[in-house]
Order: sequence, then structure tokens, then C-alpha cells
Amino acid sequence: MIETVLLWLFAATALVAAVLMLVLRHPMRVALALTATMLSLAGVYALLGVHVIAVFQVLIYVGAVMVFMVYAIMLLDVRDRSFTRRFSRLLLPGIAAALLFLAILAHGLWRALPEPSGAASGTLFALKRFSTEFLNEYWLHFELVSVLLVAAVVAALAVLEVGRRHRG
Repeated sequence: MIETVLLWLFAATALVAAVLMLVLRHPMRVALALTATMLSLAGVYALLGVHVIAVFQVLIYVGAVMVFMVYAIMLLDVRDRSFTRRFSRLLLPGIAAALLFLAILAHGLWRALPEPSGAASGTLFALKRFSTEFLNEYWLHFELVSVLLVAAVVAALAVLEVGRRHRG
């Protein structure tokens, strides 16, 4: 019971922090939201029983990558006027899209629930089955996505540097 409550808490925290990463304007606030997302995902991994990945998530991603990103953010020009507004102009369309996504997700989950008259053969969300499947089949995909995210950060920093050179 407590595991389910903690799983929902960590998942909700990761979702809220991920949405904040999309709508906040100031790079340091975005980095803090990313840190909250990574820590929440580490909690999810710990609940799934993959403690090694949870520890790596905290040590490598939160510890090392976020320190690198905070140093990169500190090198940005904080006097830039685009950071004065707290939220992006895409906040309202983002909230509308998130609500639409949650409605579609809720509808899909509602349809996937077993009929109350029949005996359910298994649970809808089996953590052991998911973690086993994830670690056996999809771990490489997960790591490739993390490499692509780091490459995207490096590309964004390169684009910022090129733009700064053309202005200056």
C-alpha cells in the first residue's frame, strides 16, 4: 500500500517538475526542475526494485550532469531581458495540451480496467513485471535517450554561443 502511494507521489512530482521545465523561463529554475525530475525518477526506480539504477540516477545524472549544466547556465548572460518573465508565452497552450493528454490517458486507462463481474487474472500495474521487462528489453533505449538529451544540451549551448558571437 505504501509503495503504491509513494509511486504515485514520485510520478506526480516527476510530471509536475517536467512540466515546469517546459514553461519556466529562467535557466536556473529549469535546472532545478530537471533536478527534481531526476530525483523523482530515482525514487520510482528504487520502488521498482532496481536500486543500482536509482543510485546511478542520483550520482551520475543529478550529481555530475546537473553540476555541469549549472556551470553552463552560470556562463550564460543573466542580464538578458528574456529571463525577466517567469513563465513562457506557451504556458496556456501547454496546460491545455497537458489536460488533453491526461483526459486521453484517463479514458484509455478506464477502458483497460477489467470488468467488475469477472475475476481479474492480474493487476493493471504490475511493478515487478514492468521492472523486469524494462531492465531486460528497454535499458539500452533508456540510455540512448539520455545520451541524446546530453547532445541536445550541447547543441543548444553551441547555438547560444553562435548567436552571442553574431550579436557581439
